[in-house]
Amino acid sequence: MSVTPRIAVISPDKNLLAHLELRLQSRGYQVVPITSLSGVLGFLYSDPPDLILMNLCVKDAGVRQAVKELKADSYFSMIPVIGIIPQSTEEVSGWDKLPVDDFVVEPINYTELFSRISLALQRIQRIFDNNPLTRLPGNTSIQRAIDLALGKPMAVCYVDINYFKPYNDTYGFSRGDDVIRMVARIMSNVVREYSEGGFVGHVGGDDFVFVVPLEKAETICQTIIDNFSGVASDLFGEFEKKQGYYLAKDRSNQEQKIPLLALAIAIVPTNTPVMQHPGKVAEVAAELKKLAKKSARSSYVLERRRKPSS
Repeated sequence: MSVTPRIAVISPDKNLLAHLELRLQSRGYQVVPITSLSGVLGFLYSDPPDLILMNLCVKDAGVRQAVKELKADSYFSMIPVIGIIPQSTEEVSGWDKLPVDDFVVEPINYTELFSRISLALQRIQRIFDNNPLTRLPGNTSIQRAIDLALGKPMAVCYVDINYFKPYNDTYGFSRGDDVIRMVARIMSNVVREYSEGGFVGHVGGDDFVFVVPLEKAETICQTIIDNFSGVASDLFGEFEKKQGYYLAKDRSNQEQKIPLLALAIAIVPTNTPVMQHPGKVAEVAAELKKLAKKSARSSYVLERRRKPSS
């Protein structure tokens, strides 16, 4: 989403269009006024807005058809559409025939309209940012959380599931997804228990990040590892648990002994002079995770010191 949200205002009523444009610009929005429905999809496709405000008060079947076409097009389906409807139709029963995401009634209460626009933009940002598998915040939110932690007695903790790819290849994507969701739940529950206001995010795949107070970081990491170890063994049979590995073929079709799943966690304090940029945090975390991954067991690393855990 652009830094300054762009709103396309579609209205054959030029007077209302001009008034809306003025009021929206006064709130700092960029406005794209559209009076003609001819080629509106092509126009929007060339430069998609962040939100569409559409005047549905006019008795023009083409306006309503335009809404349907916008929502039926996969490219536009996620763009929020707020409809302006006559007061007499405030209680509409057939919203499936008018697939807007929200509405305001005419005469427009602009305080309400601005609130609905703000909420719609925030909602779509969360939808695009959140990981669809775990529902955890994604990279945009992670970046923001790290930025807020810099210079404070906080810890950014990067989590990786060791040996996840061979597990995913051997046991199937469905079970791999179950593992990722399990780790997400464990992390979220532990961080919530030990750190009010702590942050948990999902970078993607089997990579996670959480941000907690530095003084609680090791306790939280150890608790996550303990909880994971207690559940992860159920993912394997008795033979695999006893041996500590399972057999799987590599890309050369050679059978290999693959260790059981484990967590590698890098703890990066953010109150040190060298941690002045998120890029540096990620760089240090990558080095620490390499150390953690040397252990066949789950482990966390703080300031280049490895602490293995059973």
